[in-house]
Amino acid sequence: MTGIVVSDASPLHYLILVGAVDFLPRLFEQVIIPSAVAAELTHPRTPPLVSRWASHPPSWLKTVRAQAVDRSLHLDAGETEAISLAEELGVDSILIDERKGRLVAAQRGLLLIGTIALLERFAREGWIQFDQAVAELRAAKFRLNERLIVEAKKRLEDPKL
Repeated sequence: MTGIVVSDASPLHYLILVGAVDFLPRLFEQVIIPSAVAAELTHPRTPPLVSRWASHPPSWLKTVRAQAVDRSLHLDAGETEAISLAEELGVDSILIDERKGRLVAAQRGLLLIGTIALLERFAREGWIQFDQAVAELRAAKFRLNERLIVEAKKRLEDPKL
């Protein structure tokens, strides 16, 4: 994982809540979000910690307005703009969690990277404790796929997997 990545709101939102968002620039030179994602991250119903972070983003996070948004995707605005922006910019990876958005992004040839995969990588590098981060995700009401958690833990225990 290197170079540039486009992100939907969910991975940033939850990485902020578990205190792991600042590890992203160790993996990516730049994280790009579309305007709709920036709006989601600063929405009044967003947790204050997330909104404060997004209101004063780090230098490695860039907001870009998508020129051609494909509304035929039938996803929420953030997912739609993130997928459209990744295609527009020729970026091959996208940070995205929601099942329907992941399916559409995969069908369009984008490499999917979810919050759990990021946390697994951060734990492999020794930057976080995976179990603690998962517990914090649970407390933040993140919809966890237990199978993904079990598989990630197995890979962390046996790096040959």
